[in-house]
Amino acid sequence: MEPIGLLGGSFDPIHVGHLQLARDALANLPIAEVRLIPAAQPWQKEELAAAEHRVQMIRLAIEDELPFTRRRMVLDLTEIERGGPTYTIDTLRELRTGLGPHVPLVLIIGADQFERFDTWREWDRIADLAHIAVARRAGAPPTLNKALQKMRDARNLKYPGDLVDSCCGHIVDLAMTPVDVSATDVRRLLAQASTPAEQSRLAASVPPRVINYIRAHHLYTGPHGH
Repeated sequence: MEPIGLLGGSFDPIHVGHLQLARDALANLPIAEVRLIPAAQPWQKEELAAAEHRVQMIRLAIEDELPFTRRRMVLDLTEIERGGPTYTIDTLRELRTGLGPHVPLVLIIGADQFERFDTWREWDRIADLAHIAVARRAGAPPTLNKALQKMRDARNLKYPGDLVDSCCGHIVDLAMTPVDVSATDVRRLLAQASTPAEQSRLAASVPPRVINYIRAHHLYTGPHGH
């Protein structure tokens, strides 16, 4: 069975960095698809755009992808439909219940997230439910504390192609195309972009139909982008 990639986040809003990470995963990991999983209520964040808006923006962003990539990006509403505070361990357990114990799952996270991985709920159980692909830019290895380094060393898998051989348990590196964009920066530009340079940066950071949707629904218009 081909592994399934899982890319979670608040997607507030979705931007080219998210999409490029999904493309990199599809290009470099032996996965059938990437499921984009918007969080209902991330426990590390407080104020988000309404779930229905974030979901629709993901739909529009996927539709703007090239046909081959579009077919392999899937919107997954597991966390939205469950509601309440979002914890990755709960999502993985729910997906395992639905997909069965044998389908390989690959949780895709950034190197910065992996550096804080031991702050996640039941972090040491997550690899019992899924592989972990750590996306990082070339020449920028994550700085890990002893517990995370021990986990990394014990579960390291050198060749991503070997992910197909088991359902969970390994950690692999995922080469990430550098994209200089963040949701915080995007929200700031949406709220106050006024110069041609800022407008150009915004246009390069968010798919056109997503920008149109945001403006049509007056999202991120507050002083700090909320």
